[in-house]
Amino acid sequence: MPHLPGMSNLISITTNCSSGCLLGDVIVPVANCGVQEYNSNPKEHMSFRDYISYWKEYIQGGYSSPRGCLYLKDWHLCRESTVEDLEDVFTLPVYFSSDWLNEFWDALDVDDYRFVYAGPKGSWSPFHADIFRSYSWSVNICGRKKWLLFPPGQEEALRDCHGSLPYDVTAPVLLDARLYPRSQHSSPPLEVLQEAGEMVFVPSGWHHQVYNLDDTISINHNWVNGYNLANMWHFLQQELQAVQREISEWKDSMPDWHHHCQVIMKSCSGINFEEFYHFLKIIAEKRLLVLGQGPEVFKDSPGPGLGHQQAAFDVSRLVEVLTSLITHPDFQRIDTSTFSLQPEELLAQLKDAMSSTAAL
Repeated sequence: MPHLPGMSNLISITTNCSSGCLLGDVIVPVANCGVQEYNSNPKEHMSFRDYISYWKEYIQGGYSSPRGCLYLKDWHLCRESTVEDLEDVFTLPVYFSSDWLNEFWDALDVDDYRFVYAGPKGSWSPFHADIFRSYSWSVNICGRKKWLLFPPGQEEALRDCHGSLPYDVTAPVLLDARLYPRSQHSSPPLEVLQEAGEMVFVPSGWHHQVYNLDDTISINHNWVNGYNLANMWHFLQQELQAVQREISEWKDSMPDWHHHCQVIMKSCSGINFEEFYHFLKIIAEKRLLVLGQGPEVFKDSPGPGLGHQQAAFDVSRLVEVLTSLITHPDFQRIDTSTFSLQPEELLAQLKDAMSSTAAL
């Protein structure tokens, strides 16, 4: 459980937000849980104050509203808030401190994968797996959640006759063998009841569907590190292959077809091969700096920061994935002449660092 110095204030703000609320004018993303848009819910944006007013009215209306069940999701509270005392809303649990996704996006100062979710009883998240096949963790600050979790591979039996995954794994339509021919072979999900103050860890590639059983506030992070970096790289290769299959009929007639595939991939997945290289580069540079300082610097270092042993492990995983990326035919088609550090040079530096570390 993370230390949450600011979250009691957030709960108080959530329940008592009025015209003087410090966060009242912050614009937050809100999903309509009662409307399906592809395999998700449509989102709108409103002020935090307006959402809290809606939430109170929803409760007073017996958990019903003509506006539907609205769920505040994917709120980048730490990044987007201008309130200084919310900059450190909580302390990251040591078990999840090796967090490359947020390390990368913090370095660019444009985004992050740290979220606050807040919604009434009955709000929910449709069936999905997390972005980039990252890990995720979720802590309930208040309220309860029910998780339906499917280990990797079990989702395949839930695909419909067109190969698409369901929006809602509890929907009766999944019993229709004509539409879902393999559903009878599906295994029941792992069901987890998460109480207030409890944390759920979701491994890479586990599809899940989540319900708020009470009015609930939670903190959620997505993250990648050396342990699941290969999963992320495998996922990105699958995403590119899916794009290439989708527009394969234009391969011979479309100029720069491979480049367009990368553009479409980034639009759909949030990252392409070029940006993945820059992700690896930023993570690698910090590890190389740490290893260059030697293990004695960190011998008596307190706290969970990046130490020599962790950096050495990270470099070994970076070498594996960067080697695979550099030799991938689609990466070799990318013009790397403008890169500040050529991929082969970075790989050589990482291998040298590995050799030096092994000799210690």
